[in-house]
Amino acid sequence: MDQARVVAAVEKGLFIDGKWTDATGGRTFDVVDPATGQTLCAVADASPEDGRAALDAAVAAQPAFAAMSPRERADILTRAFELLHERVDDLALLMTLEMGKPLAEARGEIAYAAEFFRHFAGEAVRIDGGYQTAPAGGARFLVTRQPVGPCLLITPWNFPMAMGTRKLGPAIAAGCTSVIKPAPQTPLSMLALMDLLVEAGLPPGAVNCIATTDAGAV
Repeated sequence: MDQARVVAAVEKGLFIDGKWTDATGGRTFDVVDPATGQTLCAVADASPEDGRAALDAAVAAQPAFAAMSPRERADILTRAFELLHERVDDLALLMTLEMGKPLAEARGEIAYAAEFFRHFAGEAVRIDGGYQTAPAGGARFLVTRQPVGPCLLITPWNFPMAMGTRKLGPAIAAGCTSVIKPAPQTPLSMLALMDLLVEAGLPPGAVNCIATTDAGAV
């Protein structure tokens, strides 16, 4: 049936440096369908060591990702926007299963989520700077905008896809690598998005995703 298929299609591990891996010690936690109280699946439960590994991957990937051209980053976001629309039915069903949102609203959220990628694809090629004469004269100011580096992105349970793309979109557009931590109640949407971003051309380490039940420590 479709429900079993869409859950089975999602990788259940930690996404670090472009690869799926188990959590330290093989720890997992259950994802529960709030409509039925039944367990959908178990996913990897990250430890602080896993969090450091994800950050290390983001740090290592930062120089090359920052050097990627704005057009290349825009193209990744545009392709991800297209893939979200191509797979709206499966992604909406996955969201409904893990957080209980009615299917029609889940479809609406996938469309909403995709728009953040389309918007920031446009912004990626319009990151500007500045040039002016110093107020006292005798000098000129040249301002450039550069990536700030690895970002930590945290998403809530109630908009598990849209709040992820809302944060990932500007980070990718600006050339910042990231570690994203979805809410433990609803990790599947973000885990599904990782494979979609890889398909869209995102390089290893540019986005890392870890779910955990011990967010403070991680």
